[in-house]
Amino acid sequence: MINSWEYKKEYKFLRTRILKSIDTVLKSGKLFFGDETEKFEKNFLKENKTKYGVSVSNGTNALLIALKALNIGLGDEVITVSNSAIATASSIISSGAKIRFIDIDDDYLIDHKQIEKYINKNTKAIIVVHLYGQACEMGEIIKIKKKYKISLIEDCAQAQGAKHKGIIVGNFGDFGCFSFYPTKILGAYGDGGFITTNNESLYRKARRIRFYGIENINKKNKWNKIYYSNEHGINSRLSEIQSAILNIKLKYLKKDIAIRKRISSFYDMYLYKKELIKPKVKIHNSHVYHLYVVSYQKRDSLLKFLKKKGIFLSIQYPVPIHKMTAFNKALNNYDKKNLNNTEKYSKKIFSLPTYPTLKKTDQLKIIKEINNFVKKN
Repeated sequence: MINSWEYKKEYKFLRTRILKSIDTVLKSGKLFFGDETEKFEKNFLKENKTKYGVSVSNGTNALLIALKALNIGLGDEVITVSNSAIATASSIISSGAKIRFIDIDDDYLIDHKQIEKYINKNTKAIIVVHLYGQACEMGEIIKIKKKYKISLIEDCAQAQGAKHKGIIVGNFGDFGCFSFYPTKILGAYGDGGFITTNNESLYRKARRIRFYGIENINKKNKWNKIYYSNEHGINSRLSEIQSAILNIKLKYLKKDIAIRKRISSFYDMYLYKKELIKPKVKIHNSHVYHLYVVSYQKRDSLLKFLKKKGIFLSIQYPVPIHKMTAFNKALNNYDKKNLNNTEKYSKKIFSLPTYPTLKKTDQLKIIKEINNFVKKN
């Protein structure tokens, strides 16, 4: 059986180091805000080439904290895409703001050419989603941000290490938000997230919000390092155990990305080209292939065929967020009528595995069975 993701081979390789690090954490007596978390924050920022940042409990909270730190709430609107994980929209609703969805381009990323016509007096921010491992068109989006003086948040959950014109994602906006959910490029063995910024003031605010608004870095504040809330915050701590695991896995990040690119290059070379639409990679982007997403008109029939062959692939995302009941009250009817590409691609896209422990024989089987089906249909 071939699955869209698995971690057991990786764990077998790292098991001795992981168990040793967990044992060290448990013996230390510090389960939160200890040496491993401090070390991970420094290591992650160095890897991402970002000045400031703070670890959090998950990627959804990373987005919510970023919104709160930018004072976005009731009466505000945030622009983003409907072709994304629920977390992107969920964080906006949790902040109190409303969502303004923009359609996607044929690379499945936000169509930056449409953003300006949907900006109004209530627009306070854009959340761009660097989806499947590829960065959005940041140069043009930054021009829009500056022109209208609105905030910019990068959802980097699926694009750890991706670059746009040589710059790593998470360094373009006011905040970059990352997820360490196990399936991600840098995945924990549980939940985890991170917020990056190159603005010290925003960093300090995000750090306070992460833990009930408690101040622990401002020496001028008389309540520094005392259990006292300076502003309304939430509880979003990354555990020492997950930090320890991530410190180990971070060492393999560049190697893992290189393997993902090699796997994706193999798909590029050998998948049947006639009707199967492969990922469109912009020339100034460095795609890290969290997933290798293809589009095919007869997707559902193909996936049923593959299941019979023991190949279980994924669809990200089968239902666009704007079609989900939970988000009806946060949208305007106007938004729903202008998402043609989003709706079109949701019926055709599916994902091929790119995780680093994917066996070559399994990849060859995936390619062979897909090609056999496509050629016959």
